[in-house]
Amino acid sequence: MINLIKESLWGQFGAAIDMLRDALTLCPDDLFASNKKFFYIAYHTVIFLDYYMTNPPGSFSPLLPFTIREAGDIPEEALDDIIPDNMYSKEDLLGYLRSSREKAQGLIAGLTEENIGHRWKEEDVSPPVMNYSTLEILIYNMRHVQHHTAQLNLMLRQEVNAAPGWIGRTEV
Repeated sequence: MINLIKESLWGQFGAAIDMLRDALTLCPDDLFASNKKFFYIAYHTVIFLDYYMTNPPGSFSPLLPFTIREAGDIPEEALDDIIPDNMYSKEDLLGYLRSSREKAQGLIAGLTEENIGHRWKEEDVSPPVMNYSTLEILIYNMRHVQHHTAQLNLMLRQEVNAAPGWIGRTEV
């Protein structure tokens, strides 16, 4: 049963990551450079993709650093208090996404009957805001990627009348 879970989970999670990659790739360079909302959504999605796969979450160290800002000091385009230290390039985000895709594939391939239920919880807050099994945080993460990829696709459709196609299952 664990092999069926791993194969199915990777097939769908990999597809969600591939769709995010396609949205970033399709975004014209001038739109990426000028539309800060697109950038912030893409950055947020890539950062949290990595974060939700880091256990314990307190050991998270992003490849593209950020600063946590106070509520009054957050740019209007930002989704939350995590603000990138730089306006990273599309290539930077795609590189980080490739790294996180490999991390996801390895994490899912390494699932066992024993570790699939291990807890992923944010211990630095009391009580922990998020406290999920490894399986559930993977599903949560996939849903998060899908949600923001849909936002990026809508922005592409509105700005350049194009959006990447649906990927039903990852090829690898």
